[in-house]
Amino acid sequence: MISKGKWLRLWLTAVPFMAGCAGFWNPPATTSSTGCTTNCTTASSGNFYILNGGTSPQIAGEVISSGKLDSISGSPWSLSQFVTPYAMAFAPNGNFLYVSTISGVYVFPVSNGALQTASAALVSSDTSALAIAVDTSGKWLIEALQGQNAVTLAAVPLNASTGGFAGSGEVTATYPVNNAAVRNGQMAVSPDDAHVFVALGQGGTLAAPFNAGVSAGGSPFSNTAVTIPPANSSGSALSVAVDPGGALFYIGETLAASSGTSLTGGLRAFTLASLGGTLAPVSGSPIASGGTAPNAILPASSGAVVYVANGTSSGGNIASFSITASSSSSPAYTIAAGAAGSTIAAGTQPVSLAIDSTGAFLLAVNASGTPELSTYTFGATPGALVTQITANTGASPMQILALP
Repeated sequence: MISKGKWLRLWLTAVPFMAGCAGFWNPPATTSSTGCTTNCTTASSGNFYILNGGTSPQIAGEVISSGKLDSISGSPWSLSQFVTPYAMAFAPNGNFLYVSTISGVYVFPVSNGALQTASAALVSSDTSALAIAVDTSGKWLIEALQGQNAVTLAAVPLNASTGGFAGSGEVTATYPVNNAAVRNGQMAVSPDDAHVFVALGQGGTLAAPFNAGVSAGGSPFSNTAVTIPPANSSGSALSVAVDPGGALFYIGETLAASSGTSLTGGLRAFTLASLGGTLAPVSGSPIASGGTAPNAILPASSGAVVYVANGTSSGGNIASFSITASSSSSPAYTIAAGAAGSTIAAGTQPVSLAIDSTGAFLLAVNASGTPELSTYTFGATPGALVTQITANTGASPMQILALP
């Protein structure tokens, strides 16, 4: 069912950011980190940003400079006035960062890597946008709103120059899904902007058609969508991702694959092309993810490797899997466990992954810390990782994004 709502928006030119607190925006003297001791790199990264929840929610901006972790000037930026943050997403050009909160969705201009907090503006008054994304054109902010046995997708038209609300109405589509529970930050948009994917816990995974070319005021959504139930009736979809090349999409589920005599977390892979008919799993799918809770999935830009952040009974890890394609005009794909050394320790309950803009580092945040931030470089074998700096960058990390 398609509906239109919120035809009139308030565009706030400024958000009060704890005015009057002298020194509030001064950066910390140093970021608490543990230096690398073996196989250490001297490489530098692009800027990256960590969304921290807890009692003092904030965004921490970090960069690795010649192998050393540094805070971006002005970091961390407090979100305390919004009470509870949910997720964040970058515009494709990297000029704007969107943050969804219990107070609505706000846009932060980005200049020289720093968030321009004084220019933050309200883009959407939706207070339950647990997952958000921006389409590849930068034209639409897409939100996944929690409902009762349903999920509502909202599309908010954006002004390319300001990053803010374009002035026409938000458009929504509601899809009934039993036991739907939108996972924070777990939304993916296909590279051709033709589908939006949302992980819905026990409700499975929503794959909704999308048309980014629709003019503002029209609806980019379809009346119908595909719901992919968990592979195991007791399972739960925790994460979702799309291959940057547009061939495959991935779902991380609890109880999706067997390991010996017990069920464990699993990684499922499907061809995007099969969404128009009978859903086609990739050969080898589902495959044991390497832990009990595959909280995040990150396909490499090459399409040949996909990384999974796993919660385990004793902490967490990051596992890699190889993707191979037959050499034909209509290739068949296979997923398999990575080579030796393809699983590496992380902190407790890693929940989000990113690769920095230089391609030198894989970055992970761990919801229960020990440490909160883990960084890795890439080994000689495809999929292998080498531990680098670890750091405490703010309590209860929820998501990490690299500046495009």
